[in-house]
Amino acid sequence: MSNASRQEARARRHWRLRRKVVGTAERPRLAVFRSAQHMYVQVIDDTRHHTLASASTLSPAFRETAQKTANVAGAAALGKMIAEKALAVQIKKVVFDRGGFTFHGRVKALAAAAREAGLEF
Repeated sequence: MSNASRQEARARRHWRLRRKVVGTAERPRLAVFRSAQHMYVQVIDDTRHHTLASASTLSPAFRETAQKTANVAGAAALGKMIAEKALAVQIKKVVFDRGGFTFHGRVKALAAAAREAGLEF
């Protein structure tokens, strides 16, 4: 399977999810993107098209944790970080958007850590 068709398949899965998963002001969308080396996560209000909080394994705050970027432990640290940022801007409830990725491994670890840190979804 070529890389382009893998990306296209993930994009199709993501759009299928996005028909149902919509972030509002009361309950924004927690969007996850996972690459081979890094992870990116954003809290998005889709009604205003506005990012309310974001974190990634490339951010200086994450680099200070000295976690590896491409493993489950790093994803868990990122989940905790995004939950803290979301709670700082008074966001407690979110809708989880796995971005077409399987809810397994790093994506699942990020979700579990965000739930433990206080986000509800």
